[in-house]
Formats: sequence, C-alpha cells, structure tokens
Amino acid sequence: MRRPAAFRLSLFLLLLLLANCYGRSTSTALVVTPTPATPTAAATATATASPVSPATTPTRRATPLPSPTATTSETASRLFASPEYGVQAFLWWRPEIAERDLGLVQEMEFGWVKQAFAWRDIETLEKGKYDWWRPDLIVEAVEKAGLKLLVRIDRQPFWTQPNDELRENRPPDNLQDFADFCGVLAGRYRGRIGAYQVWNEPNLNREWGDRPPDPAEYTELLKVCYQAIKAADPEAIVISAGLAPTGTGLPDAIPDPEFLQGMYDAGAAAYFDVLGLNAPGYKAPPETSPEEGTSNPDYGGGRWFVFRHVEDMRQVMVDNGDGGKQVAILEMGWTTDTRPGSSYAWHAVSEAEQADYLVRAYRYAADNWRPWIGLIVTVYIADYDWTPEEHEQWWWAITLPDGTPRPAFDALKEMEKGGEIGD
Repeated sequence: MRRPAAFRLSLFLLLLLLANCYGRSTSTALVVTPTPATPTAAATATATASPVSPATTPTRRATPLPSPTATTSETASRLFASPEYGVQAFLWWRPEIAERDLGLVQEMEFGWVKQAFAWRDIETLEKGKYDWWRPDLIVEAVEKAGLKLLVRIDRQPFWTQPNDELRENRPPDNLQDFADFCGVLAGRYRGRIGAYQVWNEPNLNREWGDRPPDPAEYTELLKVCYQAIKAADPEAIVISAGLAPTGTGLPDAIPDPEFLQGMYDAGAAAYFDVLGLNAPGYKAPPETSPEEGTSNPDYGGGRWFVFRHVEDMRQVMVDNGDGGKQVAILEMGWTTDTRPGSSYAWHAVSEAEQADYLVRAYRYAADNWRPWIGLIVTVYIADYDWTPEEHEQWWWAITLPDGTPRPAFDALKEMEKGGEIGD
C-alpha cells in the first residue's frame, strides 16, 4: 500500500538532496580501484572484499576470439555503424549549459550524446504524475543540434519502495511500475530517442540497492522495460546495462563475465538489441591484452583492468549463440587523478596519455572489432558544477566545467572518424 500523498511529499523534501545529486556526484559509474598489491597465497584463495579493489581470484581465461570480420551462425543484426561515436554529457539542469555542451559534441563531430533520465526526476512524487519540462527541452535541443540521443534509465522514485529501505539506486518493489514508466517515456518520444540503456552496473551491489546483485533479477527488470519500450516505439534500440569490469564476488559484486552468463541463463538474450558494457582503461594502453593485464602488476593484475576486456565479454556472447548482436561501450575513459590519497591515483595517466589512449581505443575497436562493435561512448563533457576537490569525475572529463577543451577533447575532435555497416 502506498503512503498518502502528503506523507510522500514530506519524505521527498527530506530526501531532495539525495535525489538532486543524480547527474552530479553520482554520475560516474567507473569502478574505483585502490593501488593494487602483490597477491598473497591467502588472497588468491578467496574473492576480494570490495567491488572497488583489484581482485586476486583467478578468472576463466577466454578462448581465442574468432576473426573480427567473421560471421556467426546467427543472422547479424547491425543497428550501429561499426563503430559510432558518442560522449556522455549533463544537459539536465541548465538549458544554457546544455546548448553550449551540445555545441561541443558537434565540434567533435560525434554523432551521439548520452544523457541520464533519472526516473525519479520525471515520475516524481507519485505514480502517474510526470514532470516533462526538462526531458522535453533536452530531446528538442538534441534534435536541433542534429545529434542522436542515448538515454540511460535508472534511479527509482522513492515511492516505489519501503520508507525504511531508501537507496540511491534500487530496483522497485513492483517491476510493473518500471515497465509503465519505460512505456510512457518511449511513447512520448517515439522516433525521437534513438536508444535506451536500461539501468547501470547491476553487477555491483551499490547499484542494486545495496543488495547482492542477481543476474536473474536484473533480467526480469530488463525484460519488462524492453517489452514496454518496444510496444511504444518498435524502432528504438534497447541496450542492456553497462556492466562494471570487476573480479570481486558476492555479496559485493559479481564478475562481469559471470553476471553476463547468468543473464543468458535467465533468458536475457530475448530482451536486448545490443549488449552494454563499461570499459575504463585504467593504467594500461588500449591495445594491452587481457593476458598482460593479468601478468603485469602495474596494470592491476586482472583481465578486467584493460580496455580489451571487452573481448572476454564478447566471447561470452559468442559462446551463448548471441554473436549476431553488436556491443555498445557505454563508458570509456582514462583518469588523470593523481591526488594524494585518491583511490584512483594508481592508474592515473597524464593528460597527454589520456588524449592519446582515447584516440587509440577508437582506432583499435575500428581495426579489430568490426562489425560487432557499435556505439562507443567517451566520458565526459564535464558537468558545470564539478570541482577537482569534490568530484572524481572531473579527472575523467575531456573538458573543464566551463567548457574549456582539454587535450583529450582536441585529440578526439581531430581524430579521423568513420564507421562501416556490417554485412
């Protein structure tokens, strides 16, 4: 039973700061990792205690991938050119900043912009009561700029869960509430939003209501949203949640290859058009193999600490007969955060390296992952209120909050672009 409207309003005001932070302090989803230590014999016997620390548990070695241009037994479904170019921005709060930042995306000659549509910022105080002012402005502005829009959907309204279990990101008690929202959103913007990302990093407990992640539970959430979007806008592309690269086990996380296999075991293949992955590069250059990521302690000591861990995830798709689909990298970047005490400092790179690695990552994907690689999204066009002291995202961004380009922006702007449509 839902609480009376007046009670929910009081609760909403009390938690306004939490809700209002989305798109700022909670906007990043890249996994925080402290300085990797040399594994001990005891450490290798168990999984690490946190999804944010380099795990020492051995992981399954992926079998060699087929040729990037090889076809699979499935009929290939190529919804993106291979690759396409995107960047995450923060267009929600200030229209004048949104216009400026969309101009930056145009200047880069990137075709896609990713923007979070927090569920709680639209269907706010009670079911069926929507605030469309900001999403209407964003959709119109992106269209006017001649760009395509990828929308990430998560961050539940607080009325969808018990008052004593409020969390920043938690699936609703009633999945039909989420399905209804997905359908209304897709119906309102039919033909205008190009793609939807359904949730983010559900293989981490911090993105699953501080509960142990569960691939079958996520598959149910993905299913109801996929069905609702397709009923309202059959041409929209539905991308599964970006999975966090990690080697940590339950209760804090599930390694992303295991989580993806769990999704397939639960029937998820029928409920996404494109597989979503997150692919931070950490310390390693983008061409570094997963084997070297494991053998080189400077790179973290795990396959998941390199950009090419995407190949491990692709292999899971192929092993499950789903190789006809493309992959979308929903977050890609390298941080420059060398602050003393920062948990990111061990894998920080220079601004020149950040710029070089981003360009090389796109080039590597184009040279080696066609036709199955689709959209690749760089993080970030910086949010206007980020500071280097308070927001670790500031150090991943390719611009300053005032719009000033960093070397990475200029390098991506000058980068040769071109995608091929798969057969």
